[in-house]
Amino acid sequence: MSMRTPLGQARGLGSARSGTGHFWLQRVTAVAGIPLTVGFIIVVVMVVGRNHAFTVQILGSPLVALTMILFILTIVYHMWLGMQVVIDDYVHDLLLRPIAAMSNTFFCVVVGLASTYAILKLSFSV
Repeated sequence: MSMRTPLGQARGLGSARSGTGHFWLQRVTAVAGIPLTVGFIIVVVMVVGRNHAFTVQILGSPLVALTMILFILTIVYHMWLGMQVVIDDYVHDLLLRPIAAMSNTFFCVVVGLASTYAILKLSFSV
């Protein structure tokens, strides 16, 4: 007696052996995002209603810049992982799935690089 479903027996497909690693990466980035999000919110609250010079001075601080860059990279990576799961689960078209996966990767890389560049530019121009 087999524990496999009839569809699994017909296809002969088993585990791809990559789900556990993906699962843990999502959880690790989520947990890492908690204190970084708190830091991000503190910085945003500090600069709300202030003038441009004060905002540039705060965002140019090395500790704040490092916190913001870590926040951006962690959250963008978490977003990429989550969207990969959504694409794998819900995009069934064989032509559309790789296009969606490439678009997801491209979008996340562009957002991460542009945001990191903006923080670094502020940090080094102060």
